[in-house]
Amino acid sequence: MYYLYHIPGKKIGVTRDLNNRVTLVQGYKENEYEVLEQSDDIDYISDREIELQKSYGYKVDRKLYKHLFKNMKINATEQTSTFPVPVNKLKGRLEDSIGLTWQTDHGQFEINKRTISWIMANVKESMYNHNRCYVYNKAFHEAFLDTKHTPKPKYNTSVDKIPNRFELIRMWAKDRGIYDQGNSHTQYVKLQEEAGELAAALLNKDKPEIQDAIGDMIVVLTNLAELEGFAVEDCIDAAYAEISNRTGVMHNGTFVKTGIKQTL
Repeated sequence: MYYLYHIPGKKIGVTRDLNNRVTLVQGYKENEYEVLEQSDDIDYISDREIELQKSYGYKVDRKLYKHLFKNMKINATEQTSTFPVPVNKLKGRLEDSIGLTWQTDHGQFEINKRTISWIMANVKESMYNHNRCYVYNKAFHEAFLDTKHTPKPKYNTSVDKIPNRFELIRMWAKDRGIYDQGNSHTQYVKLQEEAGELAAALLNKDKPEIQDAIGDMIVVLTNLAELEGFAVEDCIDAAYAEISNRTGVMHNGTFVKTGIKQTL
């Protein structure tokens, strides 16, 4: 079933999974969006999406939804798996293709919630066609299928997702030369840029942009810590150790430590 959803003042889109696409990814609760129509006819729902985008005055998609979906043919070569969409559209296409499998020289790969996170952290834009992007098959295989090469977490934690995400960020940054060619100063400037975007998103109450800006800031902080010789996990642990037993009171929306004088 395809759902044609409307986020008032923001957009009209199509998905097969409202909870995942609209609530988890874009940050809108059930009472913050509406389902305009639903149908199992992808041709009808694709045409109707464009009609309603024009009618409501929203940005109109360049391609029909059915074309994006039907064109999700992953081209696997000996070294890479190439997706027929630009990087900025890939996550949505992957989420609409959960369960899709394809064969490579390294075995059968599958799109699921775990592999989507890895793909988005490691995807590279094609240098020949900006509307295509790819991942390396060997790296995918080692991340999910080959236990001998799957990196062991460096940090002793009961929350697997945290170190895995940070490791993926560092792998992504290393592949792009950020650690070899970048420096702490440029990362700090980048952090301020992302903080500005977060401020704008908060003022506009734009949940997807808030989520995106927070994520970008975490990525930048991870890289900044690495460039300064720290693991961001250790920075978090040190900060938590400092605040864990702290007492105080809330004052004008801010937590104030006990014994700290405030100038009002």
